[in-house]
Amino acid sequence: MPRKSSQAQEKQLSVGQLAARSGVAVTALHFYETKGLIHSSRNTGNQRRYPRAMLRRVAVIKMAQRLGIPLVDIATALATLPNDHTPTAEDWQRLSARWREDLSRRIDEMTLLRDQLDGCIGCGCLSLKECPLRNRQDHLAQVGPGPHPPAHPEPL
Repeated sequence: MPRKSSQAQEKQLSVGQLAARSGVAVTALHFYETKGLIHSSRNTGNQRRYPRAMLRRVAVIKMAQRLGIPLVDIATALATLPNDHTPTAEDWQRLSARWREDLSRRIDEMTLLRDQLDGCIGCGCLSLKECPLRNRQDHLAQVGPGPHPPAHPEPL
């Protein structure tokens, strides 16, 4: 196997360097790699080496997690990025467009929840059967006994 030039090797980061630069624990980076969110190569000593472009991927992963985007959706979106070169601004714009509609929907739901929360907490009913915020028209009774939080809160 041909050796990489010293310039190419300098652009690679060890897992410790990637962790330090990204603020993400080494164990989290290993987890991301097992889930296909980031990738590395191995040097002659069988140590992981990450392209510097992984710094941006890790930043996107952390931001997406803070927004509540599931890891499976993050992985699906990141899979659309090129692996043979650093993603361009257009690549990142396509990725963000994939999330825009979902984030807008969730913002609307969270705004509705925020606006109804005071009334809900203040009503004191504590009833999953009657609460219009958590279980409008008792539709969860059809699911069966036990807690079944709705996937998306319904408007009052």
